[in-house]
Amino acid sequence: MSERIILASQSPRRKQLLEWAEVEFDVLVKETDELYPSTLPVEKVPVYIARNKALAVKDELSHERIILAADTIVVLKDEIIGKPSGRNAALQTLSKLSGQTHQVITGVALLKGDEEISFEDITKVEFHTLTQQQIEYYVDHYKPYDKAGAYAIQEWIGVIGIKRVEGDFYNVMGLPVSRVVKALKQF
Repeated sequence: MSERIILASQSPRRKQLLEWAEVEFDVLVKETDELYPSTLPVEKVPVYIARNKALAVKDELSHERIILAADTIVVLKDEIIGKPSGRNAALQTLSKLSGQTHQVITGVALLKGDEEISFEDITKVEFHTLTQQQIEYYVDHYKPYDKAGAYAIQEWIGVIGIKRVEGDFYNVMGLPVSRVVKALKQF
């Protein structure tokens, strides 16, 4: 792909994944709220938020470029688990996820002019039962406060704590890269 896209995200993980895929991009982010209609099906929530992020950036551009925005949520038993507000919330979240299978859903929105491609990608992640000591160690050493579900699969907790992943591993990192690259080729 020769055209540089606009990445509407400050996520270092999304930047890294696009670099690995050798997709050239510039970062442009406009602050948007992450509110969504309460009637929205849970799997559509991150798509809705991603689309709003992309539209906010589109308004800032003077000419048409492909805009990529994404949002990732963690869902346990139909409950959306967001980013923890601090240490106690992170400990509580990881205690909930311990020994359970949850879903990581990333919503992706690609815009160029009036064209739009949006989709969600769902990966199931099963944690081993974690000890309180493991949970505290991870939170205190890795400070996962900017991560949905209070963890990053590519960090220590993923290496020692994850029993099984069903679906796209990179989706759990924040972007289903292979699907994104395929969608980019459609423009």
